[in-house]
Amino acid sequence: MKLLATYVLAALLVVPAVSSFAAEGSTPAAVTKPDLVAGEAKFTAMCVACHAADGNSGVPAYPKLSQQHPEYLVKQLRDYKSGARKNAIMQGFASQLSGDDMKNIAFWLAEKKIKPGFAKEKDLVVLGERIYRGGVSDRQIAACAGCHNPTGAGNPAQYPRLGGQHADYTAAQLTAFRDGVRTSSLPMTQVAAKLNDREIRAVADYIAGLR
Repeated sequence: MKLLATYVLAALLVVPAVSSFAAEGSTPAAVTKPDLVAGEAKFTAMCVACHAADGNSGVPAYPKLSQQHPEYLVKQLRDYKSGARKNAIMQGFASQLSGDDMKNIAFWLAEKKIKPGFAKEKDLVVLGERIYRGGVSDRQIAACAGCHNPTGAGNPAQYPRLGGQHADYTAAQLTAFRDGVRTSSLPMTQVAAKLNDREIRAVADYIAGLR
């Protein structure tokens, strides 16, 4: 736990905090409250096919979005729209969203309960738990729990919720960070660079069962 705390698994999907939902150039005083009805309508129109009606995607390749911290979701949508996070499909959708759309969707999803997942690979779950909770000291791999909470709940406005996420999706994101495909989070890139395929699978599987 004394390993560089800033280099913890800080997001499967990107970590920097979002300080405000105001449009660029505006002041915090200009921030409006999210419209959850509008958020649900926009999500239903654009996102349901991949992420399910309540944000609990049933497809392992697509992330569960329900109960995620809204600051994190807004950050991801902004990154997709700008191209800072690469995904042709998501960039196409995000490019159609205004700042208010993103905020409304994110806060609506935050109100939906995530459906619990479970670990599937019994031979790897012990390794995954060890890395998640204690890191690997001799290789300077910090514990994921330091930023993402022992239960995987994350820390609002800083680090995303991981608990219950599809193992396939989590593993794919860690691999993307490691291989330089996903470059929007330096801490995640530096941590993932030290993980081998087996360790990535183990951590991802353990995270799937966190609740």
